[in-house]
Amino acid sequence: MNEHLNNDSKNIGHLLNLIKEQGTAYLDAIEERPTSIVLHHPAEKQELPESGLGTEKALKVFNEKFEPIMVASSGPRYWGFVTGGATPASVAGDWLASVYDQNTQTMKGQGDISGIIEVEAIQLLLDLLQLPGNFMGGFVTGATMSNFTCLAVARQWLGKEQGRDIAREGVSGNIRVLGATPHSSSIKSLALLGLGSNNIVRIKIQEGNRESICIQDLEENIQKLNGEPFILISSGGTVNTVDFDDFKAISKLKEKYNFWWHIDAAFGGFAACSETHRHLIENWEFADSITVDCHKWMNVPYESAVFLIKEQYKVLQIETFQNSNAPYLGDPMENFNYLNFLPENSRRLKALPAWFSLMAYGKKGYQEIVDKNISWAQLLGNLIENSNDFKLLAPVRLNTVCFTLKDETRQDEVDVFLEKVNDTGKVFMTPTFYNNHKGIRAAFVNWMTSEKDIHMVFEIMNEIAILK
Repeated sequence: MNEHLNNDSKNIGHLLNLIKEQGTAYLDAIEERPTSIVLHHPAEKQELPESGLGTEKALKVFNEKFEPIMVASSGPRYWGFVTGGATPASVAGDWLASVYDQNTQTMKGQGDISGIIEVEAIQLLLDLLQLPGNFMGGFVTGATMSNFTCLAVARQWLGKEQGRDIAREGVSGNIRVLGATPHSSSIKSLALLGLGSNNIVRIKIQEGNRESICIQDLEENIQKLNGEPFILISSGGTVNTVDFDDFKAISKLKEKYNFWWHIDAAFGGFAACSETHRHLIENWEFADSITVDCHKWMNVPYESAVFLIKEQYKVLQIETFQNSNAPYLGDPMENFNYLNFLPENSRRLKALPAWFSLMAYGKKGYQEIVDKNISWAQLLGNLIENSNDFKLLAPVRLNTVCFTLKDETRQDEVDVFLEKVNDTGKVFMTPTFYNNHKGIRAAFVNWMTSEKDIHMVFEIMNEIAILK
């Protein structure tokens, strides 16, 4: 055995303690950790050691070269994109997922049966989101792969409606996809599935500073299809303004027309945890498939998302993903194996961090996380609305604030303003473009964010805004 590998094996307790101490120090000081780093000099090229360094020396090299550029992306003032933190319980689950190192696939038989944990985690999540048990789910790397998985089964459904087996025969003919403001990950999924990223019928959005589907225009476009089956991609929270499509109206259309209804609720689905905002996802249980991201508002480490697909479509799901040339896997209908239901054949135990966090904090814990983040978004929105230097570009609907500089003559300065704010290292927000305005997005999904963070950042914004 390699000398370093042998020594590391004998000293695994010492090595894990080093990592524990370093991780604890990072988390204890995360509020002071910069949210953005300016790299002045690129790292020197690293040659591969001939005989290796051993883990302890490798850690030393990492700490010298890379640890200083690790930003507080899981901290309370990282408001860019929609980046969640990681609860203590989810970190514990993530560590154990690495220790146990399961290739999560099956629920019975010899060998790994950690699929039991995944199925239970999905059931817990359905309970949290108040969705019925007729959804089958699994864990994938993120919203992109969740949308991909759902839309792949939708593609197979549509082909069968047209008398084709797309999984075996390939993509051909017309496949209609409708949507108003689908997330870029859904568009990317259409490209990956051979459906074409431009091959989507754009439905008008509602009037009045909205991003949601205009139901009247949707039905008019449906009627133009003359009964042809199609796929509808709807939004359970758009990125810029967290707008929701009218699920009640869409569910009524589904009673009249033949289509696959997919909801991208990557982070907006967690509105189900809030009594005051639960109405936003009313009737979403009638969808055929749903995307939910766990490393956003659920606050588990990257990479974690789930697909939820109605169990009635499990045959279509198997047709789409089964390993048909692997006879040792047996009959996929009799011997459940996750690799016959999703893209990856090799899978980390992604469900464990989610299981730990759900069990540790329960319904009330997640309700508190969601409601507090909603209140921080409302607080920042109110501060902006009553300020002299900023204005909201859209109402604060849930947990994201979309705003810009109030002075219309300073539109060219928005990017520079945001860069200066982010360069303080006290907060990180992302740029956007909305309603013909350069804008800024602040998304609140972190369990650690508090009221003092909002006031601190708003003070920084005001100080920089008056500088020209």
